[in-house]
Amino acid sequence: MAARARVLQARVLPHGWVDALRQVSLFTAAFLAYRLVRGLAEGDAGAAFAHARDLISLERTLHLFVEPSVQAWASGSHLVMGIASWLYVNAQTSVTIGALLYLYLFRNRSFYFVRNMFMIAMAIALVGYMVFPTAPPRFLPEWGFIDSVSDFTGVHVSHTSASMNALFNPYAAVPSMHVAFALMIGWPLARLARHSVVRVLWICYPILMTFVIVVTANHFIVDALLGALTAAASGAGAIWLARARPSAWRFSTVAPARLTVSG
Repeated sequence: MAARARVLQARVLPHGWVDALRQVSLFTAAFLAYRLVRGLAEGDAGAAFAHARDLISLERTLHLFVEPSVQAWASGSHLVMGIASWLYVNAQTSVTIGALLYLYLFRNRSFYFVRNMFMIAMAIALVGYMVFPTAPPRFLPEWGFIDSVSDFTGVHVSHTSASMNALFNPYAAVPSMHVAFALMIGWPLARLARHSVVRVLWICYPILMTFVIVVTANHFIVDALLGALTAAASGAGAIWLARARPSAWRFSTVAPARLTVSG
C-alpha cells in the first residue's frame, strides 16, 4: 500500500509538494504583479482613443478593417454572441489554468518551458500597455461597435464604470493577451496530443479566441496579430532560456515513463 501511494504521488507530483507550491506561488505572484502593473499603466484616455483610431486607419489602409462587418454578422445570432461573450470572460482563465495543471501533472517535462513563455509574455505585454495604451473597439460606437460582453453577460468593464481599480486597465488592448495565451497553450498541447482530433482542437483554439475577441469588439485584428507576435517572441525567449538549463527547461514531446509497483 505504501509503495502504491509513493507511485501515485510520483505521478501526480513529479517533483514533490515543494516544487508544486513553488510553481503555484510563482504564477500567483507573477499574475498579481502583472494585473497591478497593468492597472497602474492605464495611460492617458486621449492617447488611448487616438491610438485606437490610428489602428483603424492602419487597418483601412491595409484593407483589414472588417471588425464592424464581422460583429454585425455575428450579432444576427444570439447563440453565437452569447457563447463568444462567455468565452471572452471565462476561457482565458479557466482554459489556461486547466492546461497548465495538465502540463504540470501529466507532461511535467514540458511544463517549465511553457511557464517561462508565460513569464516573458506578461513582461512584453506590460511594456505594450505602457508605451501604447489603446482603447478597445467597444469604446467606439461611432464605428458601429457594440459592447456584447456587457449586453450578453452583464459584466460591465467600461472606462467610466465603478469597476475601474488598480487591477483593471480599460486601455490594455495592445497586444491581445487572449490570443497570446491561447497560442502559448494551444501550440504546446497540439504538439503533445496523441490523438489527431485533440491536436486539431488545440490548433483551432487560438483561431477561436481570435474570432471571440473580434466579434465581442474587445480587440482589433492588429491587436490579435501583435498578440501572436508576443507569443512567438516568448517562445523564442523560452528556447533561449532552455539552453541555460536544457535538462529542466527544454520542451519535450517524450511521454513520461509509466511507474509500476512490483511484488
